[in-house]
Amino acid sequence: MAGHSKWKNIQRRKNAQDAKRGKLFMKLAKEIYVAAKNGGGDPAANPSLRLVIEKAKAANMPGENIERAIKKATGNQEHTNYEEIRYEGYGPGGVAVMVVCLTDNKNRTAANVRSAFSKNGGNLGETGCVSYLFERKGLLVIDREQHNMEEDELLLLAIEAGAEEMETTDESFEIYTTPESFETVKEQLEQQGLTFASAEITMIPQTYTTLSGDELKKMLKLIDTLEDDDDVQEVYHNLDESVIEEQ
Repeated sequence: MAGHSKWKNIQRRKNAQDAKRGKLFMKLAKEIYVAAKNGGGDPAANPSLRLVIEKAKAANMPGENIERAIKKATGNQEHTNYEEIRYEGYGPGGVAVMVVCLTDNKNRTAANVRSAFSKNGGNLGETGCVSYLFERKGLLVIDREQHNMEEDELLLLAIEAGAEEMETTDESFEIYTTPESFETVKEQLEQQGLTFASAEITMIPQTYTTLSGDELKKMLKLIDTLEDDDDVQEVYHNLDESVIEEQ
């Protein structure tokens, strides 16, 4: 992971989503609905719900929207069943792409995802064709401007809390955990007075691909097209983040 800040990808995604705030709130509401339906509407007893609520609040989603999504899931007000589907494929230049969807219509979603790939120089592959290139990790990002801490001091706190490693950039500290220890590490660091610019369980690429010219433009268009789809919750890829940052 050295030299490749996952936070850059997250920032780019957040910036793009902020420009389409209504669509972002709709996706978050769907994620809240699924988490509450599967694990109950009490955030204290449902870590998945607690995490997505924190994500929603970080995106400035109104509290009434959050409550409405929870009530829909727990109050039997509707019978919508969202199913999680993952698609894997390759973008221009062989960039590995994983697409996570929540949908109530698999045929619609499959057609939209396939179209996005084919129109932007990519192609869908079989399940498992690129997933081995990613590792599921917890990622806690601390804005260095918000916390005046030395790198060694924070690294010690993170390791004592159970983190696996930490990377430092000019803007942030990026703490990586196993998915299983994510909540524990997060809670222990919060007890030390730390706050997070981002906190999520995500997929970290183990290798990266660099593109330029038309291939890069097509790849960025593919990412934007997928993220703009109402059924798509997450798009993971191994395009070099430093290239994205320059766009």
